Amino acid sequence: MRCFDYAFLATDLLPSELINLTASIYQLNTANKERQRKHQKIYTELAYVARIQSVKSSNAIEGIITSDERIRQIVNRSSAPKNHDEMEIAGYRDALNLVHTQGQHLDFCGQDIKGLHALMMRVAGYSDGGQYKTIDNVILEVDDQGRRSVRFQPTPAHETEEAMEQLVLAYQEARANPKINPLLLIPCVILDFLCIHPFRDGNGRVSRLLTLLLTKLAGFDVGRYISFEEQINQHKDLYYEALHQSSQGWQQGENSYVPFILDFLSTLNRCYKDLDHRFAVVGDGSFTKTARIEAVVLNSLVPVSKAEILSLLPDISQSTVEKVLGDLVRSQRIIRLGKGRGTRYIRNKDGKLSRFT
Repeated sequence: MRCFDYAFLATDLLPSELINLTASIYQLNTANKERQRKHQKIYTELAYVARIQSVKSSNAIEGIITSDERIRQIVNRSSAPKNHDEMEIAGYRDALNLVHTQGQHLDFCGQDIKGLHALMMRVAGYSDGGQYKTIDNVILEVDDQGRRSVRFQPTPAHETEEAMEQLVLAYQEARANPKINPLLLIPCVILDFLCIHPFRDGNGRVSRLLTLLLTKLAGFDVGRYISFEEQINQHKDLYYEALHQSSQGWQQGENSYVPFILDFLSTLNRCYKDLDHRFAVVGDGSFTKTARIEAVVLNSLVPVSKAEILSLLPDISQSTVEKVLGDLVRSQRIIRLGKGRGTRYIRNKDGKLSRFT
């Protein structure tokens, strides 16, 4: 059976790209926590939007879909599920709510992992919810001609219980090691969970719930305000390629976690940047166009481009954005970085602050 050991994360031999990404995430996380304390109303609105997007995207990754309007009704509990797919969606809604509202009382342990799975499968009436698989499963892929082949052979059913116990113990040991960064540990644990594939069905969705739980417990709660699941869905080709690369040689303990760690950190970093941008445009709809453009740039923690501003404010013309940016540069409230298509804008820390800061 596969042995789980995360001691390698305590070394200094990890790629610099991983270290740089973790540093960026820590910086953005600290700044956003401070901003959240001042703007709780806006963050509450962001959390509502993210919850709908998370329920939609995590299920869509698995081919479980319904209309956007039905998603909102199910998440808001204003309508009961009408078919099996909607029951699956309602189950994820319940499990996601538990992570976001009671996550501080949960842990990465057998009881809570099974509990999340049971809750997720309950609405659809699955009899094996919260139970590890009793029959071996495989991960298949289908080519362009519709031919199926085995992409990965997970842990056999008769080894699953012990494998999960060993995974939990290895995680707890690594978490207690002050030399191991939790942002590097989390994707390793999630990869191993996916390779064990402990449940007959629902492993992908549970893995995303566990990702949200572990990041929350580590102090990185961005997944409550920006949908981590939506980011995965938007870049699922990259996600599945990283999963494929990092699972090669897993049974023999010869795999590399680096591709999956890099994908996880990149996704988390995108979430923080998206949170940074959305913060400026979620508030009062009575903001003038000029004020909204100013808010995007002045409240951003990272440089933003004109194209990014236009994508965040689709109702505002390019000429208006260019005029406001020019005024902000001339007044020295923002700084222009780069030239041409690479031009970015960032608040001048020595200049005036936005009234929304």
